[in-house]
Amino acid sequence: GVITEFPIPTTGSRPSGITAGPDGNLWFTESRGNRIGRITPTGTIMEFPIPSVSSGPQGIATGPDGNLWFTESSGNNIGRITPEGAITEFPVSTPFSGPWAIVTGPDGNLWFTENGAPKIGRITPAGVVTEFEVPTTPPSTNIGLQGITVGADGNLWFTEFFSNKIGRITTG
Repeated sequence: GVITEFPIPTTGSRPSGITAGPDGNLWFTESRGNRIGRITPTGTIMEFPIPSVSSGPQGIATGPDGNLWFTESSGNNIGRITPEGAITEFPVSTPFSGPWAIVTGPDGNLWFTENGAPKIGRITPAGVVTEFEVPTTPPSTNIGLQGITVGADGNLWFTEFFSNKIGRITTG
């Protein structure tokens, strides 16, 4: 129960998502700082600026390729950062879709929610993005897709914030 806090060098950075990286460090998003952060288990922080201005990174996950993948809710991109800090961005085709949470699926791809569009996205480790419409009732242009995880059944489960629902999508 002992809590230790580590101040982030960028003032007002607003850390959001965090995940364990393949390099033994923890990686996190800085939604207002427009950076991806890395913190060692002893508390040393290094920050990596995202090339797009005001990208609003939110979710982050370790990918099957040994890189970290993150969402850019304001930049409308999915980003990839190597453990060495090289960033590549991949656009999401739906304008203002607001990519939010991201998880590695059992199929070896990364799956993400689009908070500003009724869609679930999939990106391959090669950077190919595919989007899937969520058919909610009543129909809505914004159902507030936020969290996403892999279920014990091998499907992806997600939250529909504004629709008050839980959704499931198969990898097929």
